[in-house]
Amino acid sequence: MLTNVVSLVDRLRDGMRIAVPVDYAGVAMAFTRPMIARGLRDLDLVCVPTGGLQVDQLIGAGCVRSVETSAVSLGEAGGAPRFNAAVKEGRIRVIDATCPAVHAGLIAAQKGSPFFPMRGLIGTDVLRNRPDWMVIDNPFADQGDPVVLIPAIKPDVAIFHAPMADRAGNVWIGRRRELAPMAYAATDTYVTVDRIVDDNLLADETTAAGVLPALYVSGIAHVPQGAWPYGLWGVYPADTDALKRYAAAARTQEGFDAYMAATDTPTEART
Repeated sequence: MLTNVVSLVDRLRDGMRIAVPVDYAGVAMAFTRPMIARGLRDLDLVCVPTGGLQVDQLIGAGCVRSVETSAVSLGEAGGAPRFNAAVKEGRIRVIDATCPAVHAGLIAAQKGSPFFPMRGLIGTDVLRNRPDWMVIDNPFADQGDPVVLIPAIKPDVAIFHAPMADRAGNVWIGRRRELAPMAYAATDTYVTVDRIVDDNLLADETTAAGVLPALYVSGIAHVPQGAWPYGLWGVYPADTDALKRYAAAARTQEGFDAYMAATDTPTEART
């Protein structure tokens, strides 16, 4: 169960469907450079429900075939430059979604259902451009009552970072319960954590409610600050200066390549 990031990345294969979380929910940035170094290709990313730096870097390195998402950006640092360029040049397929629709697809997979019904998409342009989403009449209504069916999203792998795990493989995700459906829906879930604790997190009533049980976790790597330059809730804030450094460098492919060839460090370590 406990291993290192490179060993976990070695389990990934070209063409996998990989779910990654939103920037504030524990992005496993420690995975990104090893994935690029391994030369992975044709990955289909599912952003839960939006993507950011990790997605942008994987695209810039040529690892990505498609992205299902409701948005990709660097937040306060601006747009995601390599994503924007790839879309403009037609190098990746963007599967446009909404935040609720992404979560609905994962919940369907979690429940073992082929789909999950939603209403809010009726009449939207997003629905018009998603031929895999189906509109049917509510079978329990007496007259026309349309509802959208979102097909289950079944990632091969879910990857995220969390504050801690125990030696039994239980991972504490706290209030970030959106990480749980990722793990439930995925075939495998790989997690980096800031620390490993000796006490069983499920045995403690204080922590148990915020725990993802080891049953849903395929591998854990201990990587302090493994979300950097993103923050980790309750542990450390995002390094906005570092995100801005990347955003400025990655405006061109040459700048991106130079940035990735170098080793960036947290802002406080540079001063």
